[in-house]
Amino acid sequence: MRDCKCFVGNLTRSAIAIVLLLSSGYAQKQLTLTTASPEAKENFVQAINALESFQFGAFTTAAQKTVAADSNFAMGHMLMAATLGPQQRQKHLDKFAALAPQASTGEQLYLQGMTHFYKNEDGKALEAFQKLSKMLPEDRMVYMMLGNVHRRMGNLSEAIAAFEAANRIDASLPRAWSFIGDCYLLQEKYDKARMHYKQVADKVDPDASPFGPFFGQIWADLYEGKPDHALQILDEYLDRYNRNGAAQGFPPVWIWNHKGRINLEFGRAAEALRCYEIGYKSVPPTSATQVDSIQKLVWLGRLHHGRARSLAKIGKHEEAWKIAEGVKKMIEDGGKEGEQYWPAYHYLAGYLKLESGDSKAAVEHLKQSNLDDPFHKLLLARASLKVGDKAQAFKLSEEIVKFSTNNIERALSYPEAKKIIAMNASN
Repeated sequence: MRDCKCFVGNLTRSAIAIVLLLSSGYAQKQLTLTTASPEAKENFVQAINALESFQFGAFTTAAQKTVAADSNFAMGHMLMAATLGPQQRQKHLDKFAALAPQASTGEQLYLQGMTHFYKNEDGKALEAFQKLSKMLPEDRMVYMMLGNVHRRMGNLSEAIAAFEAANRIDASLPRAWSFIGDCYLLQEKYDKARMHYKQVADKVDPDASPFGPFFGQIWADLYEGKPDHALQILDEYLDRYNRNGAAQGFPPVWIWNHKGRINLEFGRAAEALRCYEIGYKSVPPTSATQVDSIQKLVWLGRLHHGRARSLAKIGKHEEAWKIAEGVKKMIEDGGKEGEQYWPAYHYLAGYLKLESGDSKAAVEHLKQSNLDDPFHKLLLARASLKVGDKAQAFKLSEEIVKFSTNNIERALSYPEAKKIIAMNASN
């Protein structure tokens, strides 16, 4: 608890320092915020500190308060854009673009960089934030975005350098440490990644459940074929999630599904089936949570997916296929709204056909799955090998290895994809 109190104290001191520095511009070494509202400025700083501390609910609240205090504060609308999905954020992007000419030179360049970032124009975003880092060498926000752009472009060493620069300005905030861990994970430096993730876990409250540092450790274990330790960390995360009240807002079904997925792909189908079923039982039939009737139906579909895949692994192929047919009917009954789930159905059907030994049918289904998902690609690579298409399997495996998002799909796919590439090289 002493470490937690120190961390909170550091956050408070950081917030005070940032307010003072942002207000003055610190001889133009940090961003000067263009707002006449002290309340807007204070809430802006609180939002940034919340974001950098994985407190996403507090970040959203502070961003909303920032805009409420000054609706003409361009950087406030930048915050609001970050709280929303791609379709919902456009009005705030338009607003901060319209307000940018009234902002300081640093703010204008920052907003320009964010506009390019949201448009996936990474080269232009990188140019903007590199220029800003030279213009404002003591602004932590600039280095965080510089690191994010580098990371998305696959420039992992440069991303690490940017995040380390952010830490030199203020090392008390955990997000940069976690992002450095993400980069080391992609570089296959798993022990270094774990070290950074553990530092984050030590900095946050004992009941906090930030996704990145805990699941980063889980991915590291999966890359190294250590499912038991991965599941131990997942159990710790589940305990924290239940203790801190997050489960009352959104049920832990997604955590149980991760447990099911790990058990399933490491040959523990019976335990996987149990996890999927326990997970779905946590989804309450009530409007008192953030799960509405549509979402509940989606989670039911995911239960069917997990159940069918588990049964197929056990060898109960007919029973598994009946479930897949039920999933297909759910999609058909959903009309236009259900069409988005066809790739997921073909993933399930391909998985079941592959397990039952019908590799040709598996290939046909998996070609229609979501091939932006590395695990779907891996299944197609497996099926391609079975039907003798080594070139296709090799091509898919190379694409998997190049995939740069840390998630369970990459962690489960990457090691086998590397083996397929090595096998091709030796032939």
